[in-house]
Amino acid sequence: MKEIYTEIEINAPVSIVWSILTDFDDFSRWNPFIRKISGKLQEGAQIEVFIILPNSNGMKFRPKILTYDPEKELRWLGNFWIPKLFDGEHSLVINEISENKVLFIQKERFSGLFVPFFSGTLKDTESSFEMMNHALKEEAENRYNNQVN
Repeated sequence: MKEIYTEIEINAPVSIVWSILTDFDDFSRWNPFIRKISGKLQEGAQIEVFIILPNSNGMKFRPKILTYDPEKELRWLGNFWIPKLFDGEHSLVINEISENKVLFIQKERFSGLFVPFFSGTLKDTESSFEMMNHALKEEAENRYNNQVN
């Protein structure tokens, strides 16, 4: 098993950060990693996700939503080819620090027989998480500042 864990503080309320994370139609504008998500936001639903890693043309997969807790967490489980070969449990978590500040956590636990063979891809995945985190911070803080001013 391998886990990638990233976090970033965002100076914006939970509601703004969550609205950005769940506005799938707008992902292609601001999100450098997860370019598109489609499907219903509910536990047990299967969604379609399109990601772009550095030096790739992108990858589409169809994970199942494990947790949908509005304004707190969205977690899904996807796999490459067939289950148990290369599975990824991806989490987007928002922890409120104060009224207008959150800690955004993005992590993924990889498991399966093929995980040891994908170390390069996992490094690219971690840098993609970081790029998305920074883009989310910029988008959320800009929206919040525009709302306040």
